Amino acid sequence: MKEICIITNYFPPETGAASNRIAKLAVGLKERGFKVNVVCPLPNYPKGKIFEDYQGKWNVKENYKGIEVHRLWVYANNSSNKFARLFSMVSFSMSLGIFKLFQPKSFPKNIIIQSPPLIIANTALRLFSNQKRKLILNVSDLWPSAGYELGALQKGKFYSILEKMEAYNYKKANLVLGQSQEILERVVSIFPEQDTFLYRNFPEAPKWKDFRLTEEKQPIKLIYAGLLGIAQGIVKLCQHIELGDKELHIYGAGAEKDALEDYLKNTNKNIFYHGEVSREKLLQKLPEYHLALVPLVNAIYGSTPSKIYEMAHNGLPMLYFAGGEGEKVIQDYKLGYTVTPGDFGALNNRIAHLELRELLEFKQQVLTTARTHFNIEKQLDELADRLS
Repeated sequence: MKEICIITNYFPPETGAASNRIAKLAVGLKERGFKVNVVCPLPNYPKGKIFEDYQGKWNVKENYKGIEVHRLWVYANNSSNKFARLFSMVSFSMSLGIFKLFQPKSFPKNIIIQSPPLIIANTALRLFSNQKRKLILNVSDLWPSAGYELGALQKGKFYSILEKMEAYNYKKANLVLGQSQEILERVVSIFPEQDTFLYRNFPEAPKWKDFRLTEEKQPIKLIYAGLLGIAQGIVKLCQHIELGDKELHIYGAGAEKDALEDYLKNTNKNIFYHGEVSREKLLQKLPEYHLALVPLVNAIYGSTPSKIYEMAHNGLPMLYFAGGEGEKVIQDYKLGYTVTPGDFGALNNRIAHLELRELLEFKQQVLTTARTHFNIEKQLDELADRLS
């Protein structure tokens, strides 16, 4: 049996796309004959606080669906202060180094390293790069460029250090998995000889039956489900969106949660915040909605929101307000409507012209497309072959 370890900053019971994606990768490889273990921080995302059941602990070993999971101490926070966030990444890097020293058998010959966080990935590659291991770097977003585009980083000495880390990561990995074509283009622009594999953020397909296309006497309901972070700009979206008689329902947590709640206290728009719910509960709620809203403040090179594939597999057409490669995915596969990020006039015009019957017919088309083209099991089969 081939052994493989996954080093990741996110893993259940944490919620969100990154946690779900890595969990599916781990379980999928196990189902394909790999002995998998995971090394990750004590769960703390997205609240920035160690979950109650893990507080006061330094190292927890447990089982997740037959996978051995080692959870290590981390300085948890979700502060916008860049130094606090930096120390959080450094703290897990330190824990990883100490764990390697005392538990070397937890790291087999094959290791998948998740990036970002860039610094943690760089630490892991430095720890293992000279030990005759096969190192697979799984790149979900391009840093530091994504941080610069989000306004979280400024170009200067620290940025240059991060760029050197990025280049080191691409050169030291034996194989780079990228969740978008833009990521793979960036990798080979730095290290043309690098072996790459396009590994999209496909979710596990739910066991849906086809939708019944019946006219409903209810308002059109839009849903946003995801991180309430700076990149998504949900508060600004709520301030500028014009819904008319339509409704916007929001699920999630993150840095803008308090600001969102404060805004909603003082508006009469049809916007409803439901807080953070489990993925299972959210999947049960999705059939109640007609259209998924996918926003970003700015298009980020290399980033394709994974909720594109999640919503498509749940039969939800999308109003895509995020640009980048994701916009091309929406257009090529006819998954919904696209609007340039920041163009609230065009967004509101598109919302004003939404028709219920059209959306109901669209739902079945999107579901069929997802089942045909966004197959995680086929993708895992191909990845397992590459890793064997």
